[in-house]
Amino acid sequence: MLSFYNDFEYATRESAAKRSPLFYIHLYLEVKPVAALPLPYYYGYEAEQFSFYRIPKRLFEDDRFRGVSTDAKLLYGMLLDRMALSIKNGWLDEQGRVFIYYPADEIMSVLHCRSEKAAKLMAELDCKKGIGLIERVNHGQGRPTMIYVKNFAALPPP
Repeated sequence: MLSFYNDFEYATRESAAKRSPLFYIHLYLEVKPVAALPLPYYYGYEAEQFSFYRIPKRLFEDDRFRGVSTDAKLLYGMLLDRMALSIKNGWLDEQGRVFIYYPADEIMSVLHCRSEKAAKLMAELDCKKGIGLIERVNHGQGRPTMIYVKNFAALPPP
């Protein structure tokens, strides 16, 4: 005998299946739980062997960034990380501002998302459509878009 919750879930799924022909596709695509991996612990200095993306705490604590999705905040941390490479390569514009190149296909690869999601996250960060944490400058077809990662830390405290 099924529990009340399972009976309710079964009845809901049964009735939904009668209403929607796409219901079975939904069930097929439903995320299944993953078994825990038998991973070892870190000992001593082993924990320092990896590089990490740093995401500024202020993006989570400052109310002005409350409307920014966590995925966009993660992407901002990735863009900040890419700035170190730009500085190393000497990628500065005429005004001395650091810029980066971060193509959409690389964003899609790292975040495991589709192009629509990558474009949505960049737009969420952009100064034209979003919060203004980045500014994109397009230099025409066939040339990569320059991205200026803006210094949000220069904002006065709320």
